Amino acid sequence: MEKITNRLKEYDSVRNISGPLMLVEGVKGAGYGELVEITTAEGEKRLGRILEIHRQNALVQVFEGTTGLSTSGTKVRFTGKSIDFGVSPRIMGRVFTGMGKVRDGGPAIIPDKYLDINGSPINPTRRDYPSEFIQTGISAIDVLNSLVRGQKLPIFSGAGMPHNLLATQIVKQAKIPSQNKDVKFAVVFAAMGITFEEAEFFQKEFREAGAIERCVIFINLADEPAIERISTPRVALTTAEYLAFELGMHVLIILTDMTNYAEALREVSAARNEIPGRRGYPSYLYTDLSTIYERAGRIKGREGSVTQIAILTMPEDDKTHPIPDLTGYITEGQIIFSRQMHLKGIYPPIDILTSLSRLRDKGIGFDKKTGTELTRDDHPAVASQLFASYAKGKEAEELSVVLGEASLTDMDIAHLRFSRKLEEKFITQSSKEERSIKENLDIGWDLLKTLPRTEVKRIPPEIMDKYWKAKK
Repeated sequence: MEKITNRLKEYDSVRNISGPLMLVEGVKGAGYGELVEITTAEGEKRLGRILEIHRQNALVQVFEGTTGLSTSGTKVRFTGKSIDFGVSPRIMGRVFTGMGKVRDGGPAIIPDKYLDINGSPINPTRRDYPSEFIQTGISAIDVLNSLVRGQKLPIFSGAGMPHNLLATQIVKQAKIPSQNKDVKFAVVFAAMGITFEEAEFFQKEFREAGAIERCVIFINLADEPAIERISTPRVALTTAEYLAFELGMHVLIILTDMTNYAEALREVSAARNEIPGRRGYPSYLYTDLSTIYERAGRIKGREGSVTQIAILTMPEDDKTHPIPDLTGYITEGQIIFSRQMHLKGIYPPIDILTSLSRLRDKGIGFDKKTGTELTRDDHPAVASQLFASYAKGKEAEELSVVLGEASLTDMDIAHLRFSRKLEEKFITQSSKEERSIKENLDIGWDLLKTLPRTEVKRIPPEIMDKYWKAKK
């Protein structure tokens, strides 16, 4: 029934196979999360992990899928260790599978150490507050929904919208504006459940822009086992934590698409016959997502940081769907794509009124405590005024639809024109166009000058005197 092989027990007592799961009986000394090696009757090797232990029965999740496996002839060996990923500085510029195997055809990497991919959220008592601005080169994000080092800021998109294009643009353009040339910045990019064409698109864009040298890329394709998608973000986060907290780098990690991840989680839950929660997703979806999102941040006394952008497509553009709904509870804001703006040809189609970065003010403007300029001293005031004036313009637009533009006052018309110009000249930008924060703020001032000065009420007099110039 069992035999000792290199001090590890090997079993041939597989009793049931269902979906990606396999039940092994008579197991002794195994533990939850343990890595499992599976050998088929034909000698093929596969990997899995223990999802559940009950008495002497082990429920194993097979990463490569159970296709071709049978209850007879299949041998299972429990390794006594958890799933790990070999890390070293040489992983920079490389492409891996969702399980951390080399995908780019390059030489194998000799790791300096192996790290458990499950990791753990940062201890709250050791967390340092997110600070310092990260420049993406995208106006609607940098000025109005600023990304701060150590923050987790998701992007809520929808089917058919250009979130992949925005992701590549952020990878190519993201940086930390700093006078210190020794600041080290890296990007970890993890894609789950994407097509072969999308994978080629990402790699081609990164290589052509020369950005791949500062990236570590993990790709899980749509035709690969869905079960692998559950491990992909964890391998990527383990890499980000290594680069940040052991090598002292500031790391931006981009996860796309978290909807595919949640679908894989639902598939495993259904195979386990668990009682479903909202819309068939497991009842522990919130807890599971938090184990991913809460691994971003800064640690006191450590130089590096992990900043996270998780991209998810909202089914039917529904913000109340469990995936975006629960994500919004865990993260510090969200950037929301607008289907209406996308249909109008605006790129990126970011709805700035429903988007929010809760930590924006912690990383912008002038820091009086340290006496350093994080972005520019007028940034908070300009952002506030652009929001307010744009909101008034959209209200005037709604009113004009109902009553016609003839019913609008002169101020309503001024704000309506302002909102249209802001969409045309500020939000809209080419996918290959990178704007510095100073360029973005100057564009904001040019737009505000189209309004009567009496309508610019959210900017302090000293800032107005410094930056407002008479129109020609």
